[in-house]
Amino acid sequence: MLKALAASALLLGLTACATPAMDGGQSAQGETISLAVGPCFGFCPVYSVSVAADGAVRFEGERHTTVVGVKEKTVSPAAYQGVARSLATWRPASGTSAQTECEQRASDLPTYTVVWTNAAGETTTLNHDGGCMSETNSRLKAALQAIPGQLGIEPWLERPANDPNVR
Repeated sequence: MLKALAASALLLGLTACATPAMDGGQSAQGETISLAVGPCFGFCPVYSVSVAADGAVRFEGERHTTVVGVKEKTVSPAAYQGVARSLATWRPASGTSAQTECEQRASDLPTYTVVWTNAAGETTTLNHDGGCMSETNSRLKAALQAIPGQLGIEPWLERPANDPNVR
């Protein structure tokens, strides 16, 4: 009995010293999540944005965005954690690349590429066709479309007033 109690106390002591990991057992320290949004058959914003675990955000607007070129800002690490949590369900195994399955497809919507890069430079990639229609893909698309709001970059995505395609 005494041995069992001592072993339990030792095990409890060891687990109390463990460092908690992010969702899926991934450590966020030094990790960056990048999102690239591709063109559609229209005037959708084309841009890329990355957020590091420390809150460093790097945005690059390409087309149909208010900001064209690079703009940087800092958000709280909690914003990074929110993005990481919102995408955790769809994150492929570390070091791999995956494409979401498409049951039905509309051909005129943007594509999304999410890349998780760890401190060692290893990448994990998810490619998603925004035209893929299913309940799961709709939830993923909503999570991807929420990222600009989570990072406070929505104003950078608005179509500029001087865009000749604005009516």
